[in-house]
Amino acid sequence: MDNNDSLKQPTRIKYIIGLIIAIMAAVLIAVYVIHAGILKKRTEAYSASGIVFRNHEKLVRTLRTGLRQHSKEITVSFHAKKEHMDGIELMVSELMEEALAETERADEGDYIRYQYGGYQVRYSNTEEKNGYVYKVRIIPEYYTYLAEEEWVSAEVERIIDEMDFSKRTSDYDKVTAIYDYVCENVTYDVVHKNKDVQHTKTTAYAALRYNTAVCQGYSVLLYRLFREAGIDSRIITGIASRDGSSELHAWNLVCVDGSYYNVDATWDTAFGSRDYYLKSDETFSKDHVRDEKFTTDEFCEEYDVSDVDFEG
Repeated sequence: MDNNDSLKQPTRIKYIIGLIIAIMAAVLIAVYVIHAGILKKRTEAYSASGIVFRNHEKLVRTLRTGLRQHSKEITVSFHAKKEHMDGIELMVSELMEEALAETERADEGDYIRYQYGGYQVRYSNTEEKNGYVYKVRIIPEYYTYLAEEEWVSAEVERIIDEMDFSKRTSDYDKVTAIYDYVCENVTYDVVHKNKDVQHTKTTAYAALRYNTAVCQGYSVLLYRLFREAGIDSRIITGIASRDGSSELHAWNLVCVDGSYYNVDATWDTAFGSRDYYLKSDETFSKDHVRDEKFTTDEFCEEYDVSDVDFEG
């Protein structure tokens, strides 16, 4: 070995040691970053009405599932550092709004929202070392029974199957087939119209089982059928006016080829027309006025209604 090789050897060793140290440092940094991310995720807290807790998503899922399954009582619990008994009801209200938000399922979102009549809430807490454990019991009021909803699900599946839509079926053809089905098979329930205690009239079950419903029943059934067919829809409530009289009313937004349109199967059925099918806001606003929550910038941006009536 010459002198040059003997001088290079320590240099190579130092290089290798330095490389190993650099690799180990990189690994340690990566582990730290990942661990920090996990730790942050674990300790992130959600605040509702000033109440801070860490199982927010689980609570919303529990509420949504319970509502969909018609649970007589939905029980949720959470831990908070402080005493918040005065804020529980507002917190539950906020969480329920999230549970009633639109999802990918046709039997959630507006379908639940317009077929239940609110809830009672009961709650208690237990003091522990690190704060309080809260137990909240929510008792919903449903307009239908679970067995009736199971029947509706089977009937909706049958109706959509018989329409025999394919991948090539256009949005317009799907919407038209469903709209025609509802207009041809459901009549307006004049018998129970003004009987507030008779909530069945407002449901898809009434529209399908008895072939009669009020405007809310029409809208809920359309919503469910549209969504089952892969067509986005929302239920809109407000005031409708005709011949000098006004009344509370419900109708639908439906998406055709990326644009939303207004439809009112209740009035088209009653008047034997197509005057309220796939219309712009300008056309609809002549006799339909939305409730304020459907006129916000946020809602109108998400559900952008076409500036013109649909021309098929």
